Amino acid sequence: MQPLRRLPWTLAARLVPAFVLGLTVSPLAGAESTSAPANASEFLVVTNEQGEQLFHTPMPAGTRWCLKWQHSVEKFTVLDCYRNHAGVMELERSHQPDFAAGLGHIYGRGEQVSDGQGGYWIEHIDEPVPGNQYVLRVGAPAVNHRLVWQRNGQAHSFSLSQRAAGERVTLRLTESADANTKN
Repeated sequence: MQPLRRLPWTLAARLVPAFVLGLTVSPLAGAESTSAPANASEFLVVTNEQGEQLFHTPMPAGTRWCLKWQHSVEKFTVLDCYRNHAGVMELERSHQPDFAAGLGHIYGRGEQVSDGQGGYWIEHIDEPVPGNQYVLRVGAPAVNHRLVWQRNGQAHSFSLSQRAAGERVTLRLTESADANTKN
């Protein structure tokens, strides 16, 4: 079994997408996939360090979701948005209302564009997540790390902070909802 790779804190902090008040474009625009057959579904699965499954939901090819959270110092909402690109978890874009600690655009990694509200989107990151999984230290309830997505025109959310504040969890895109299945 391959060991899990930890992402640097600054990258892990930016890997947490969210809806931002006042934005005219949804971070999940085009999030629903109608082209993937039901049997081609893949799942987003969250497990704790003991391997216990905390959450899972179907995320078929073409589906988008975000990790949304409140910056612990500045208290504004940050989003990191992913997609299932033919079975590969990709970091697609990120929304950051400010250049606060741990945030910012890295030259050559996506394109920084104004959100029209004083913040910015980093578009076209399109970066595969190694091994279709990453480890996150879940923030306190005030940080409120949560997954957000749309399905059948309905917005959905799952609070990681409510379920596992202070814990190390693994978010994985996999072919099975079984927590013990690895890609």
